[in-house]
Amino acid sequence: MTLNISFGHTTNIGKRERNEDRAAFAQPDAAEASRKGLIAALADGVGGGENGGEAAQTVVRGLIQDYYATPDTWEPGHAMQRILTALNRWLYGQSVSRHLPGGYASTLTALVFRGQRYCLAHAGDSRAYLLRGMELQQLTTDHVWSQPGMEHVLRRGMGLDEHILPDVSGGKLQAGDVFILLSDGVWSPLGEKELQRLSALYRDPEILARELVETALRKGGQDNATALVARIDAVPEENLADELAESQTLPLPEKLKPGQRLDDFEVEEVLHDSRETLLYLGRQTATSRLYVLKTLKTIMEGDARAKARLLSEEWLGKRLQSPYFPQIMPLPARNYLYYVQEWHEGRTLGQALAAGEHFSVTESVTLGIRLTKGLSALHRLDILHRDIKPENLHLSVDNKLRILDLGVAACPVLEISAPEEIPGTPSYMAPELLSGGEASWRTDLYAAGVTLYQLLTRKYPYGEIEPFQHPKFGEPVSPSRYRTDIPVWLENILLKAVARDPSSRFETAEEFRLALERGDASGISAPRRTPLAESNPLALWQGIAVISLLANLLLLYLLLAS
Repeated sequence: MTLNISFGHTTNIGKRERNEDRAAFAQPDAAEASRKGLIAALADGVGGGENGGEAAQTVVRGLIQDYYATPDTWEPGHAMQRILTALNRWLYGQSVSRHLPGGYASTLTALVFRGQRYCLAHAGDSRAYLLRGMELQQLTTDHVWSQPGMEHVLRRGMGLDEHILPDVSGGKLQAGDVFILLSDGVWSPLGEKELQRLSALYRDPEILARELVETALRKGGQDNATALVARIDAVPEENLADELAESQTLPLPEKLKPGQRLDDFEVEEVLHDSRETLLYLGRQTATSRLYVLKTLKTIMEGDARAKARLLSEEWLGKRLQSPYFPQIMPLPARNYLYYVQEWHEGRTLGQALAAGEHFSVTESVTLGIRLTKGLSALHRLDILHRDIKPENLHLSVDNKLRILDLGVAACPVLEISAPEEIPGTPSYMAPELLSGGEASWRTDLYAAGVTLYQLLTRKYPYGEIEPFQHPKFGEPVSPSRYRTDIPVWLENILLKAVARDPSSRFETAEEFRLALERGDASGISAPRRTPLAESNPLALWQGIAVISLLANLLLLYLLLAS
């Protein structure tokens, strides 16, 4: 079952000279609707002049068009916030640069329906209501001044100020729900009781929208009047993770040997054989090109979570169009559970370290710049890798660095790991993760810092950490203790990257990259040594107690000796 919505829309100029209300909805094809959902938006121009109508048109059209251009990995709320921030900046800039009378501003109330949920973004005094059963609930709060006589003056809206902070909320959908978007020219003259009566009386969205507008005008409404109604006819039973899980019904292939076939691929060799997964080098029969085939061992046949991880890795990889990640090959059909990605001859940095290879300062900095560029591409899509380490960084023979293994990666729209799981490799995990905290951009950057530290020193800043170990993090060891040719500026960058306190690390991958690119000119200072009173207050007081005890014993000895 797919998400099925019926829409209705009516607008009327009322007693005004021009209609400054704008409303629209989008119903894309089934594939796009599954990925991004359906959107409805209403805006009411501010200022009483023609600029208000243009601003409202810009907001509604821009939001709907840009929403479907955002990455699939973005949640609807995040996507709308990013789009509205950009639209607001443009509107405000137009108002300032063109000295427009009355400004270039509007209200905005928008809904995205995707899967089993809705997401609402709102700024201004247009309103959104939800009729569920016979209960009508107002979903928005009017952003107007509360002083007497200023109840219709906006304190927040699109284009009113340089910065915008829209209200963003959401909830679950139910079949039969009716969502109603109204300009103030409708809800103000109607009042709550009449709005409740009409909403319960008319179930057809087009008829309800028309009756709301016409009744508002009959009741003395002087303003433009616009209503947009969305009725939820059917709610899908599946979310994105469930859609991926459909492929879990595919069987896992038996372990293959060179010369055996997997659909359209002939196995050349086994590249990797871990506890759960198998990687093959396979040649596609139709093109004779080499690819990497990733699947699960047959012992994982009954592990639904392992299968979901493999499929989520494929789903995320398809959305990463970046030279710092191997590209996933589309498969029109497959008879087994596996996915296919590009093959690049080379080896991982982990393999290079295991083979005894040493990396110069220049090589390490160059790799660090490429790694942070890759993380920038990842983080822009709201994806966290959660397992950055040398074994997951591949250096091809043409000297290109690529980030591998999205098996434990996470993004807001797709989280496969169980809540109790802490994905990652302990020695590369930030202290807050080992204390039960949540992953973030900074935990990925911490792992990148540990990786560069290890490339240079073959050591870990806090020592190696074993699984199930609960380490106490003191001060990181300066990398120059292991290698004297590391310049001071690079040491300061590494120590900042692996700081125990997340707020002391780089905020973004771009900031980390710029520091590496600028080198000595980056201006990164040596980290402040944490006083013992902050890092280990228990040890401080134990030390004071021991000193006090020794002093008392000395005094006692002197008294007895005298």
